[in-house]
Amino acid sequence: MSLLKQLFLAICLFLLVAFSGSFFVSLEASRGQMLSQLRAHAQDAATALGLTLTREIDDPAMTELLVSSIFDSGYFTSIRVVNIADNAVLAERSTAASAEGVPAWFVNLVGLRPQGGDALVMRGWEQAARVEVLSNPQFALARLWDSALGSLAWLLACGLLSAVFGGWLLRKQLQPLDNMVKQAQAISKREFLSLPQLPRTPELKRVVLAMNQMVEKLKALFAEEAARSEALRAESYQDRLTGLANRRLLDEQLADQLLVTEQSRAGHLLLLRVNDLAGLNQRLGGQRTDALISSIGQVLKRLLEQPERRHWLAARNRGGEFSLLAPGLDSPDAARLAGELSATLENLRLTGASDCTPVAHLGVVAYQPGDTAPTVLLHLDQALAQAQQQPQKPWAHLEHFHGAPGQAPQDWRTWIDEALTQGKMQLYFQPVVECADTSQVLHHKVLARLLAPQGEAIAAGQFLPWIERLGWSSRLDLAMLRHTLDYLAEHPWPLALSLSGSTLRDSASLRSVLDLLQAQPELAPLLTLEIDERQLPPPGELQALSKSLQATGYAIGLQHFGGSFSQIGNLTQLGLAYLKIDGSYLRGIDQHSDKRLFIEAIFRATNSIDLPLIAEMVETQGELDAIKSLGLFGVMGRLIGPPEPM
Repeated sequence: MSLLKQLFLAICLFLLVAFSGSFFVSLEASRGQMLSQLRAHAQDAATALGLTLTREIDDPAMTELLVSSIFDSGYFTSIRVVNIADNAVLAERSTAASAEGVPAWFVNLVGLRPQGGDALVMRGWEQAARVEVLSNPQFALARLWDSALGSLAWLLACGLLSAVFGGWLLRKQLQPLDNMVKQAQAISKREFLSLPQLPRTPELKRVVLAMNQMVEKLKALFAEEAARSEALRAESYQDRLTGLANRRLLDEQLADQLLVTEQSRAGHLLLLRVNDLAGLNQRLGGQRTDALISSIGQVLKRLLEQPERRHWLAARNRGGEFSLLAPGLDSPDAARLAGELSATLENLRLTGASDCTPVAHLGVVAYQPGDTAPTVLLHLDQALAQAQQQPQKPWAHLEHFHGAPGQAPQDWRTWIDEALTQGKMQLYFQPVVECADTSQVLHHKVLARLLAPQGEAIAAGQFLPWIERLGWSSRLDLAMLRHTLDYLAEHPWPLALSLSGSTLRDSASLRSVLDLLQAQPELAPLLTLEIDERQLPPPGELQALSKSLQATGYAIGLQHFGGSFSQIGNLTQLGLAYLKIDGSYLRGIDQHSDKRLFIEAIFRATNSIDLPLIAEMVETQGELDAIKSLGLFGVMGRLIGPPEPM
């Protein structure tokens, strides 16, 4: 029972006791007073009638008339004149004692009985008769009943006012408790909220101060763990001079792209090498050369700022050598990008060198899933060597991947449009299991395959670059969401579905997604919507997006996490269901102690706010054993189970 209800019942009980006590005390006092008045009234009537009958006692008619006149003029139960000699009744008037308008239970409760009075009628010095009068308590009972009703009405009004005012006062005084409840609930949702306004009540003020201190302590501990994890990530995977990724992360990301998986996609790898770095050091000095290298790093960073390029990776291999991994980039766009990048670098040459040689040479090579890393790197070296041999064009492009054997770009556009329009889609499911017990399935990740005109199911890695190029990512997300909800309506088991950054940024597409989710709230416990860390909107938009999605009842998860660990402070306010760590940070974790330290730091930071961690793309038993030893919550990958249709 709530405190407000308890207070209301207490007020009612108190008023009931107060009214009962007051009523009985006043009733007893009024009853005694009324009895005295009734006796005095009866006695006065008897005395007056006795004196009047002194002269008319021998006249029966006059005696009857006088008795009737007295009886009719007052509140009497009976009046009679009795002869003293033989007790014969000379005259008598009586009526039944009744109280109109007064309940019988109140009459019995009060117990106000008729009161009597008597007087002698004299004939000279002789006692001739006796007058006996009984008063009627009807008037007194009516007065007492009206008084009781008035007292009850007043106490009820006081009780109502007390309940309203007390409830308002209690709500106002207990508002800090409601705020503390919200504060505790926010902590359970990985949010750290401090209450800026302290209550005036000393007891509540101490509690709020203690809660604020606890929240600030938790926030500081979490920030400390996050900073430690970010430092480990930067030390292991980031170049200090440019802020780009280092060669190690590039090799791991390239290895992931070359794996033949459901979402692997073809693309291009670009290698940029500053011309005559040693000579630049001698002519310009170390500081100006470092500034040139930093400027090249900024150029590559600006390339990745576009939303469709956020899944690319720019890295500094060593010295003046840079790489750009661009999954999903086709050959014409790769050649255009190389030309634009070369022209941008020539602008840097005007401030960074004095001769006419290019600032850097570029080599571009295509790759596709199934290629080996040594082969791709060998072709890349060949392309760079070719660029160095042609002074008129400081870049070269070696192409050996043509996108889709036997299909032109127009063919891809036609059949993808048809597949999305007509719903020619097949759902594949990949299990996500508990790390401690791989037989316990947490949920299944939903993947898509579009059906080609020949009926062949095309993996996402092959058609996703075309969908992104055509700007149809939102169409694919909506089609996937409809198919998934339809599937859940028939097969209720936990699933996870990814939403692209294009859908999240487009208000119309996001509104369509929200409408689909709100139309089927009963499926909310079964579906988690996943967002790619590399496609996250700005913090303000992300907060609004999270509230919109959570208002539908569906949970939110974050996949491919690890590249922007510094943002985890913003992620704590999103109420995420889990984080999925990108597989590139787990590749060979059983053989690299620094990777283990990085994942362990992430686990400590997220475990402090009860945010589950799930490992992605686990491929070997050694990786699985290492992940189990760290205590992660879940795991997925081809070792656990490949995507399969159900």
